[in-house]
Amino acid sequence: MEKRLGFVGIILEDRQKSAGAVNKVLSDFGESIIARVGLPHIRGHHAVITLIVDATTDDIGALTGRLGGIPGISVKSACSKV
Repeated sequence: MEKRLGFVGIILEDRQKSAGAVNKVLSDFGESIIARVGLPHIRGHHAVITLIVDATTDDIGALTGRLGGIPGISVKSACSKV
């Protein structure tokens, strides 16, 4: 299967509760991630992480599926058509 360029947006509702689980998943998919930007929200315990990925659609689906299974996490992704 061919790799595609894409992005994954992740919102952590409570970063203290879910950061460890999110980082574990991201570590497991580390070879597909080419850039990562994480920003804590100044007011509150939220955080936003944006990933740039170079992966197959199956790998992107597996990554977002595992992230989406973590309580308090919202995740969306998109990838190039070619």
